[in-house]
Amino acid sequence: MSGAEIISAAGLVNYQEDSVVSHEIVKKQTGTVTIFAFDEGEGLSEHTAPFDALVQVLEGEVEVSIAGKPNHLNGGDIILIPAQQPHSLKALTQFKMILTMIRS
Repeated sequence: MSGAEIISAAGLVNYQEDSVVSHEIVKKQTGTVTIFAFDEGEGLSEHTAPFDALVQVLEGEVEVSIAGKPNHLNGGDIILIPAQQPHSLKALTQFKMILTMIRS
């Protein structure tokens, strides 16, 4: 992705049956921005990350559990996952999100 270019974020990744698809659009020393498309029922098992992560849901519905607390998000919602907190994601419908990892 080049600078000063308008792009439909949701159009950068497509759904694939029984899959999670990702496309990294920004990679810097201070952080990354990645777009994901999850098929319904797919997810990420519980894990931790060394940095804060901002999840922005573009479309669909997802349950994001942070430190055992489930959070239901819809298109347009955002949530911050603090560094070192165990978290998981489960697609309640097909959904797309932008994940911004903040490394500083």
